[in-house]
Amino acid sequence: MGEQPIFSTRAHVFQIDPATKRNWIPASKHALTVSYFYDATRNVYRIISVGGTKAIINSTITPNMTFTKTSQKFGQWADSRANTVYGLGFASEQHLSQFAEKFQEVKEAARLAREKSQDKTELTNPALNITSHQVLPSPIISSNGPGEDKLFRSQSADVEISTEKERLKKMLSEGSVSEVQWEAEFFSLQDNNNKLVAALHEANANVDQWKKQLAAYQEETETLRQRVAELESQGAHDSSSENNKEELSQTLEELELLIKAKDEEIQMLKSQKCGRWEAEGEREETLQKLQELEARNAELERRLHLAEQTLAETLAEREKVQNEVTKVAEIMDVKIFELSEIRQGLAKLLESN
Repeated sequence: MGEQPIFSTRAHVFQIDPATKRNWIPASKHALTVSYFYDATRNVYRIISVGGTKAIINSTITPNMTFTKTSQKFGQWADSRANTVYGLGFASEQHLSQFAEKFQEVKEAARLAREKSQDKTELTNPALNITSHQVLPSPIISSNGPGEDKLFRSQSADVEISTEKERLKKMLSEGSVSEVQWEAEFFSLQDNNNKLVAALHEANANVDQWKKQLAAYQEETETLRQRVAELESQGAHDSSSENNKEELSQTLEELELLIKAKDEEIQMLKSQKCGRWEAEGEREETLQKLQELEARNAELERRLHLAEQTLAETLAEREKVQNEVTKVAEIMDVKIFELSEIRQGLAKLLESN
C-alpha cells in the first residue's frame, strides 16, 4: 500500500549547526511543505520535507521523541538516528499548535504500534525470544560420537539465521533509501508543476498588462506626433519671425547711423551758431532746426527702444519654442525606447510559450 500523508503544513525548516550545537542553519530560503506520513506495511510514522530534489527532513518518529515549543511560532525536536535537531518556524501560533498536537498523536500511535509489534513478535517467534534472552546449555562433545554432528548442525543453523537477518536488514535499508528517493522525486515534480502553472498564469497576466500598456503608449505616441506637427508648424512661423528680426536689426542699424549723423549735424550747428551772432534770422532758423532735430532724435530713440523690446520678445518666444521642441523630442525618444522593450518582451514571451 505504501506510505500515505496524514497531515501537511508549511514552515521554514532549520537544522542545528553540527559544529556549535547552538546556532540554527536554514535549510531553504522559502517555506517548505512539512508532512506526516504513515507506512501501513511497516507500521511506521515519519516526518518528511523535500526541497527541490533533496529530502531535507526524513525523521522516523519514536515514542521517546519530544516536540518542544521554544517561542510562539517556533518548535523543535531531536532525532538521534539522524544525529541532528530539526527546527520549524511557522507563520502563526495556530499552525505551530496544530503541528505539535499532531506530533503528540503520532508519537502515541508510534508507541502503540511498537507495543503491538513487540507482542506480535513474542507470540510468533517464541524460540527467537528465548534465544535472545537465555543461553542454552552447550551439548556434550565427544571425540568420535554424535555430539560433534549436533554441534556442527547448530552452528550451521546459527550462521544461516544471522545471514538471513543481515539480508533482511539490507533489503529494508535499500527499500527505505529507494522510497525516500522516490518521494523526493515525486515532491520535486509536484513543486515544478506548481511553479510552471504559476509562471503560466503570471505570464498570461503580464501579456494582458503589456497589451494595455502598448495600447496606452500607442495612443500617447499619436498625441506626441500631433504635438510635434504643431510645433513644426510653429517652427515654420518662427522662420518668418526670424526674417522680421533681421529686418528689425537692419532698421536699428540705419536708425543708429541716422542718429549719429544728426548728432554730428547738431554739433556743427552749435559751432556755427557761436560765429553768427550778427545774423539774427539765421539764428532763429537754426534754433528751429535744432528743436526739430531734437524732436526727431527723441522719436528715433523711442522707435529704437520699441524695436529692441520687440527683438527681445521675439528671441524669448523662439527660445521657449526650441525648449518645447527639445522636450517633446526627448519624450518621444523615451517612449520609442519603451515600446521597443515591450515588443522585445512580447516576442520573447511568445517564443518561450
